[in-house]
Amino acid sequence: MMIVVTGGRYRNRLQLVALAVAYGHELVVHEGKVHGGGADELRRWIERADLCVVVTDVNSHGAMHIAKQAARRAARPVLILRRLGISRLRMLLESLDRSGQEGTTVMVPLFRTHNHLRR
Repeated sequence: MMIVVTGGRYRNRLQLVALAVAYGHELVVHEGKVHGGGADELRRWIERADLCVVVTDVNSHGAMHIAKQAARRAARPVLILRRLGISRLRMLLESLDRSGQEGTTVMVPLFRTHNHLRR
């Protein structure tokens, strides 16, 4: 499965990619820079992706909008997270593995929602 992560600043990008590869997936990290050719590049990656993860903590509103719009047009599932690190990515990959073993395409989110942010 190809997973595109939009947003965030990842000093540990290589660790994230290596973890995804260890689980049998491909991970592409797009930092959410949409000036110049960044928006078109993001759209192309999402069109090729099986899952789009939008990280909101460090991401421009434009990049979030473009990612969600491109995913909707390409009929790709979108997972919106505040942050994404090694442990959260591992939980996501394990969830994907479990849903694949059960023969279903439904993914059960294992992440806490941030209800305190919805005031």
